[in-house]
Formats: sequence, C-alpha cells, structure tokens
Amino acid sequence: MKVLITGASGFVGNELSQRLICEGHVIYAAARSEQTDTTGVHHVLISNAPTAMEWQSILKDIDVVFHLAARVHIMKDNSANPLAAYLQDNVQFTTELARNAAVAGVKRFVFVSSIKVNGESTNTKAFTEIDKPNPQDPYAISKLHAEESLLAVGSDTGMEVVILRPPLVYGPGVKANFRSLLQVADRMMPLPLSCIANTRSLIYVGNLVDALILCATHAAAKNQLFLVCDEISISTPQLIKNIAFALGRPCMLFPFPLSILRWGAKMTRKGAFLDRLTQSLVIDNTKIRNLLNWKPPYTMEQGLKATAEAYLQNKNEIVHK
Repeated sequence: MKVLITGASGFVGNELSQRLICEGHVIYAAARSEQTDTTGVHHVLISNAPTAMEWQSILKDIDVVFHLAARVHIMKDNSANPLAAYLQDNVQFTTELARNAAVAGVKRFVFVSSIKVNGESTNTKAFTEIDKPNPQDPYAISKLHAEESLLAVGSDTGMEVVILRPPLVYGPGVKANFRSLLQVADRMMPLPLSCIANTRSLIYVGNLVDALILCATHAAAKNQLFLVCDEISISTPQLIKNIAFALGRPCMLFPFPLSILRWGAKMTRKGAFLDRLTQSLVIDNTKIRNLLNWKPPYTMEQGLKATAEAYLQNKNEIVHK
C-alpha cells in the first residue's frame, strides 16, 4: 500500500509512519517545512497554498491518505479571530486535500478528528457515534466542519472517507497536559486531588495507530465514523497513581474540597485545565469493536509503562548532555 500522511512528524504521525514501514508499506510524508530524515519515509515539501497541479503530483498513485495535520487546540489562543484561523487550517486545507485526492484516484481518506466534537464532558451516558455534535470551542467546531466537508466530498466523488474521534492520546514523547502529569508525578509533588470522583477515556498512541491502519484497510470501515479509546476508562486520581507507579515514584494525593479548587482555578484562570482534571469524559467504542472486530492491542498498563520509560530516558539524556 502506498500512503500519504500529513502530520507525519507529529506525535501520532511518527508512530503511524514507523508501524506502516514495519508492515512494508510505502510512506510519503507531506509537510510545509523541511523535515528530519526518517528511515523509510519519503518527505514531500508542500507550499503554503498548494495548487491543484502540485497536489496531483504529490497524490499520484497514492492508495490511502491519513490526514493528521491540524491547527491543534490551544488553551490561550491569541489570534485576532481564532475561529477563522481554525477554519482556514482545519477545514479549508482538509477540503482541498480531499478534493484533490479524489481527483487523483485515492481510494480511501482517513481523518483524525477529536472527541471534542461530541462535547467537553459526559454525565450518566458515554459518548457514541449517534450523539448530536456539541463542539464548545473553535478547535472542536472546525473539526466538525471538516468532518462534514469530507463526507460531502466523499458523497460527490465516491472516495471512501473514514473518520476517527479519539480522546486524549498518550504515549512515548507525549507533550502538553499529559507530560505535565508525568513531571508532577516524577517530582513527587503533593496534589489535592484524591476527592475527585470522575471517569475519563484515553487512548494509547499504539492503540490509535492500530485503529487507524485497520480503518484504512477494512472493507467495513468505508464511510464510517468511529469513536476510539483504550479498553478501560479511569479516574484522574487513579491515573496519577498509575503514572507514579510506572515511574517508580510514590503517589502524593490528599483530599481537598473541590469547591475551593474551582475557586482557586477561576482566580488563576486555570478553570479549563481543572475541568479536564475533574470532569468525566467517557467513550463507548462498541461500534468499532463490533463492526471491525477491533480490540486495543495494548493495555493501559502497558501504554503507561512505555510512556514513563520514554519520559525517564529523555530526562536522563537531557541531564547528561
């Protein structure tokens, strides 16, 4: 299989590239800037505004496109018009790529969206594919519009489209909030979080990559939307305990009134971050399990162990430089 990956140098893209190479596929990675050479990956430089002719040259003989590149969610977006910026990068670019992929004869287009399209949190019912979308910020809105645009392109051209909505992805090399949890656990910092009683779904990068490849190759994945996550969901306190255990550190959690935590977060403009720590977000991945017979190949324990080992290795390399 000959594939094109956008965002191949990113956290998920790099893992996807390496897995596809191991399986003997030919990988082309499209990016707007020069990339570090990666064994087995053919790097393709694209302009800021690719023309149809440029796209056709890039997409020639490609069987499957994995579209991972996106303007990612930013906690404090300083753009003059954040929604317009997200729509430009996440909708317009995606639509142009898909249209040109269809013209070039690409059979299947696999798109990584976000569970944020469903909403920010769940109460008594887990998110499913049939839920009415409820995006709450410019990033999630742009992802929903991109999904809708892709389905329209697929309907018009006959190109097969598959959409996946993952939750927070973790694994070796993870950054942002999950890396912050690694650092806190590594430093054995006491945290006032033991009273939190929530449940959150996550996905290990190896599990997401496995689902992506299955969605690119399984006949029943044609024109489907899937919500994907690990085998189990977990509370924030238990996640921190598991991270600490994977790092070989004691866990330092103590009880503290959530109402006071919320007040403090509001005063320090950390309300959104605290919401992610304290609210529930549970995914029902029954559809992909039943329709494609998919089962996450890695347990959360295995995923956290690999994540912790990579974090410690990177930390030691920095110290010894």
